[in-house]
Amino acid sequence: MVDLVVFLGNPGKQYEATRHNAGWMVAPQILATGATHAAPPSQAQQKAGGRYETAHLGGNRVWFLWPETFMNRSGECVGRFASFFRVEPGRVLVVHDELELPFGTVSLRRGGGLGGHNGLRSIQSALTTPEFMRLRIGISRPQHGSVSSWVLSRFAAEEEPFLPHILRAAADCLEAILHSPSEELFTQFRRKEAIPPAGRTT
Repeated sequence: MVDLVVFLGNPGKQYEATRHNAGWMVAPQILATGATHAAPPSQAQQKAGGRYETAHLGGNRVWFLWPETFMNRSGECVGRFASFFRVEPGRVLVVHDELELPFGTVSLRRGGGLGGHNGLRSIQSALTTPEFMRLRIGISRPQHGSVSSWVLSRFAAEEEPFLPHILRAAADCLEAILHSPSEELFTQFRRKEAIPPAGRTT
């Protein structure tokens, strides 16, 4: 069961279409269904440092949270929010970019390593455990240059046509676990190819 979905990204117009904001890019796919409701500014929102919306799915209340800290401080927001609403770490799902997966791949898993992801490291520190769920969106590792420059760069022109398919696949996975949570989904979405191999550019 998922009580809290966290979309990871960096705030600011300059980061909107960057690889590190792949998590935030999934959110409109979910919000477009009209099932969520924007929460008015509240003590929880002001204290946590993020904005959130809520939905009632299958009789369960779900929060959708966007930390408005920068990526490497995401845990500050997530930890405060989870504490305020008493959300157990095992019922948190984080949607994020993943260097260790090729572009065009999405993956659902529980726990595991952090893969050098500063946002995940911050969340693990705040929740005091790595045993939260992750919906990982592959961005591939750079062939040249630094990782920090890569994750803060925009998707290449040849990658952009495939983004709607990738984001839709990620949203389908998220909707499935929100509406019909089961262990089978972790097998079904362990590694889902959103574009054909011929379309890969990285």
